[in-house]
Amino acid sequence: FELALSIDNAALADVYCLRFPVDLILMDVVTRDGESGLDGVELPVPTRPLEQKHAVNYIVETIMASEPGTITLVPTGPLTNIAAALNREPRIAQRAQALYLMGGGAYCGNWTPAAEFNIWHDPEAAAIVLSAGVPLIMCGLSVAFAFKTGLFNIGAAGQYVAGACVGLYSAIAWQLPWYLCLLAAMLFGAIWGALPGIFKAYLNINEVITAIMFNWIGLYMVNDIMYGKGKSPMYDLASTKTYSLRKAAPQAMIPSLGMSELFGKLQSVTIAIFIAIFFAIVVYIILNKTAFGYELRACGFNKNAARYAGINEKRNIILAMMISGALAGVGAGLYYLSTVAEWNPQVSTALPAMGFNGISTALLACSNPIGTIFSSLFISYITVGGTKLSTQYYTKEIADVITALIIYLCAFSLLFKNKIRALLVGKAKRVSVGKGGDD
Repeated sequence: FELALSIDNAALADVYCLRFPVDLILMDVVTRDGESGLDGVELPVPTRPLEQKHAVNYIVETIMASEPGTITLVPTGPLTNIAAALNREPRIAQRAQALYLMGGGAYCGNWTPAAEFNIWHDPEAAAIVLSAGVPLIMCGLSVAFAFKTGLFNIGAAGQYVAGACVGLYSAIAWQLPWYLCLLAAMLFGAIWGALPGIFKAYLNINEVITAIMFNWIGLYMVNDIMYGKGKSPMYDLASTKTYSLRKAAPQAMIPSLGMSELFGKLQSVTIAIFIAIFFAIVVYIILNKTAFGYELRACGFNKNAARYAGINEKRNIILAMMISGALAGVGAGLYYLSTVAEWNPQVSTALPAMGFNGISTALLACSNPIGTIFSSLFISYITVGGTKLSTQYYTKEIADVITALIIYLCAFSLLFKNKIRALLVGKAKRVSVGKGGDD
C-alpha cells in the first residue's frame, strides 16, 4: 500500500504489508540480532548496506535517489524517524511502495542509540531542544520574577494555559498577525496572574493556595472554550486538536528569518528564542537597574519595612504577579505560534509540565533572569533527550531523576552556604569577644 503517514497518525500500527516485490528494503531500525520481532515472518535481506548516516537523512536521501515504487520501509522500533522524514520531504509518500510495520526492535542499525540525539552532530536535535527551551525560559522567568519579589508563583502552569488559549483564539478565530496574538497571550496571562495577587494583597490569602486553584479552573475553562462541543472555531474534528496554524492561520506563525535553514529545515524553529532572550534581559534590567524593581524587591525582602518606607506593598504584590503571569503567557504564545504543537482539549486533562519545570529552572538559576536562559536550555536538553533513550536499556523517566538530583543538589548548596556563613560569623564574633576581653 502507498505510504501515508503523519506524525499524529498511529492508526497504521496494526497494519502489515507482507508482499516484497521490491529491489530495496530500507531498514529504519533493526534488532541487534537481525530478528524481525514478528513471529513466523522472514524479512528479505536488504540489497544495499546501511550507511553511517542519521536515520532521517538516510531515509530521505535513499527514497529520493531510488526509482518510485521500489522501496519498502521496515521500521522495527518507533515511527518517529519515518514520520520526521515524511515531514521534511512529503514527496517520499509517493515514491515509497509500502510500509512494513512490525514488533519492537531497539538497536538502530545505521546510527547507534547514543548518537541518535546529539545536538552537536544533528541540527534537528538542537532545534528540538531550542523549541522546547523557549517556553521553559519564559516560565522560568515567570517563577524567578515572583521569587525576587517574595512571592511563589506556582500558578505559572495556569497562566501558561490561559496564554495558549487566547493566543490560539486570536490567531485562528480572529486571524490576527503573530505579534498581536503574542500580545493577547501576554495580556491574558497577566490577568490570570493578577487574580492570586489580588487575593494576596487585600485578603492576605497565600498565593500558593489561590494559584493552584486557578490552575485547574483555567485548564478546564480553556479545554471547554477550545472544544466548544466540537463546534469551536479553533477545533479541528479531523485531528481532534486545534487547527494547524500552517493551514488555518499562516499569518499568525512566528517568522523563522532563516532559523529553520540552520536547523534541518524544521519550521518550528523561529525567532522565538531571541524574543525569550530579549525578555530575560528586560526582566534583569527592571529588577536590578530601576526604582520600580527596587520597590518590588524591597517588598519581597520585608513587606512591613517597605510599607514604613512609603512603598505601596499591595500595588506591588499585584503588579509582581501580573508581570509573572504575563511572562508565562508569552511562553505559551511563543510555543504554539511557532507551530511546535497543537492543543488537544480532549486529552489535556493534566496541567502542562512546562509551568512546573519553570520552578526547577528558576531554582537552578538562583532566580537570576540571565541564568534562567542557560538553566532552561539545560533542563530542556535533559528532558527532550530522555525521550530518545532506548526503552530496552533505559526508561525515559531517568531524565526526570537526573533533573530532580540537580535541583536537590542546588538546594543543598544553599543549605551548606548558609551553614558555612553561620560558622564563619560565629567564629568572627568569638574572636572579637576575645579581643575585647583582652583589652
